[in-house]
Parts: sequence; C-alpha cells; structure tokens
Amino acid sequence: MKFVDEAPIKVQAGNGGKGCCSFWREKFIAKGGPDGGDGGDGGSVYLLADDSLNTLVDYRFQPNHQAQSGEAGRGRNCTGAKGEDLILKVPVGTTAIDVDTGETLGDLLEPGQKLLVAQGGFHGIGNTRFKSSTNRAPRQTTPGYPGEFRNLKLELKVLADVGMLGLPNAGKSTFIRAVSAAKPKVANYPFTTLVPNLGVVKVQKYRSFVIADIPGLIEGASEGAGLGIRFLKHLTRCRVLLHLVDLAPFDGSDPVQNALAIERELKSFSPTLAGRERWLVLNKTDLVPAAELEERCQSIVSALGWQGPVFRVAAIRGEGTDVLSGQLMEYLEEVKHREEIDADLFEAEQEAQRQMQREARDRIEEVRLAQRAKRKGEEEYAEDDEDWDDDEYDVDVEYRR
Repeated sequence: MKFVDEAPIKVQAGNGGKGCCSFWREKFIAKGGPDGGDGGDGGSVYLLADDSLNTLVDYRFQPNHQAQSGEAGRGRNCTGAKGEDLILKVPVGTTAIDVDTGETLGDLLEPGQKLLVAQGGFHGIGNTRFKSSTNRAPRQTTPGYPGEFRNLKLELKVLADVGMLGLPNAGKSTFIRAVSAAKPKVANYPFTTLVPNLGVVKVQKYRSFVIADIPGLIEGASEGAGLGIRFLKHLTRCRVLLHLVDLAPFDGSDPVQNALAIERELKSFSPTLAGRERWLVLNKTDLVPAAELEERCQSIVSALGWQGPVFRVAAIRGEGTDVLSGQLMEYLEEVKHREEIDADLFEAEQEAQRQMQREARDRIEEVRLAQRAKRKGEEEYAEDDEDWDDDEYDVDVEYRR
C-alpha cells in the first residue's frame, strides 16, 4: 500500500445563515410586529487524532472538504439550524500547516485531541433584533458571514522509529530487507533507492518498530546535490538514526572519508538532527579480510570520535542484524517509558522535533531558491521549478509489511 507522509487539502467552513425579515400576521391580531429569526452559525472544520489510523492516504485522493452551512432564520422568531461541524480523522502525530501563510496551526499528539482549522461563519440577524420604541417595523437584517477557507498541508509526525542514513551503496536497502519484510530494489550502482522505503521490524510477538531507508547522501547534499536532501526531513521524527558505513566500497573510496562526509552534510542540513541519538553500523564485514577488519573498524570510530554504540554487520547474510534489532527495540521501549512518566522529558522531545522540522524546512527553502536563481536565465526554466515542487520532494513512500 502507499504510505503518504504529507497530504495537501482544502477545507471550507460552513457559511452562517442569513437573518429573516418577517412580520407577525394572524387573524384578529393587527400589526403583530417583527418576528424574523436569526440564521444558524456555519459548521467549523476540526482535525481529530485517531490512534487507529496510521496514514494520510485518504486525503491524497479526497482533498476537498466542506462543513455544512447554517440555515436561514424563519418567521415566528425561529432561529435557523446550526451547520454541523466537520470532523476529519487523522493519525496521531499529524501536524497541520497553513500553506498560504506558512503558519503551523498545531500538532495532534494524543488520541482524541481536536484542532480547529477553519472557523464557521457567524449567523445573520433577523429583523426582530432591530425593533425599538422608535423603529416599530424594522426591515433590516444581516446576511450570514462566510466560513473560513484554508489551504492546508497535513504532515504525519512520525514516519518511522528508526531511520538510516549513509552514502549510496552503503547497504541500507539490503539491511532493511534483512530485518523486515520490505523488499526495496537492491543493485550494484548508486541511487538504486529513489524514494524512501519503510519496513516493520518484528522482534517478538507484539514487539515491533518501523525503520526507514532514504536515498543515499553524497558530498554537497545539503546544498542540493543528489536526492538525499529531499528526504532528510523524514528522519526528523525518528528516535534513533543508524549511520551505515560501507567497509569495502566498490569504487575504492576511503570508508573513513565517506563517514566524515555524511557527518558534515548532516550538520549542515540540521544541527539539531545531527545531535540526535545515532548508532554507528559498520556494514559488509564479510567483504573485508579478517586480518584487516579490526583495524578498519577502529580507524572509522577514531576518525569520527564516536562515543555511541557501534555494530558490525553483514546485511546481505543477516549477520549481526538480529542483535542490532533487539537492542533497538529495547532502546525504543525504554525511551517511550521514560517519556510516559516524565512530562518534561516528553515536552523536550516534542520541542526538539519541532526545531528539527523548522531547520529542515528553512534549509530546503534556501536550496530551492538558490536552484531557481541559478536556473533563471536558462531557456528550459519553466514558470515553476519542477525539480523543487513542494509535492515532488515529499513523494509517496511505499510502506511494506
């Protein structure tokens, strides 16, 4: 099935019903006076966090949503019916952003949480409201006010628990095939992975986590080179990052320099993301002679000044992947437990995620503007830069179980 991490939608709140101009007419009652009722308020549009949902796919195919308008007032001081509110269910962890202003309307972090995204129009007033001692037969009314309209972008807050980053051909797709049921394309050439892949890693019964594989980074990725920057922001919601390093690059490059290049690109893209919990995974140990393995691994750890966990795996054979998956599961459960009992820790995590999202958006916008300025004088340059269209660098992600 298709996992859609972002979905653009348009929401229209209901209009307020107009007020009624009416006068009481009844047998034996002359000049009964004004009796026009008010209209009803328009319905508002709300987002509701539902923990039974995990995708925004429905909104990609149903982008337009409108709440019910209020009914007009009637005679005999009858008020028009209020328009029903429109409740749009979204996964827990969804962020709503106003496309026109860039404002973040809110985050839906808990099941059952509601967020108002479009206010319904206020009702019109009937002529009864205008009667006075000097205005015994008013004919004034007011129309209902229009409901609020918004262009929204819904972002799913958590794409995966674990994210992988590394150079092209570092073995990320092979690793995700080894630990999950996902089957991304694997081949011996760079950029085999063109869009992120997600896989569910089942450690034990009722114990599992989601891992994301994004296209590989290259030198200059933070300046727009390659594909990686388009998908790096998907990692801002991950709790753990796995930095995969190829111990035996097929192009003969130095694994130490490759590891340092990823480190530099990550810091340039988002300093907050670079400070995220990261584990070093040294892949393709089966291709390194046993006599050289220890020295090669230690050179990478020393060059990076690595203080965190280090794992050695041969993803194509599945060697070392079970141990790594088990420790990832334990770490994720421990983090979740700590946040459940410590509200300050939970809020600090949410603020860190918001900061990473801001840094990611700002960096991508800088690169997009630089690309447009660079290509402005070219004849092929169209009105809209298709390479950096907002919907293009946030593409559908294939989610496989």
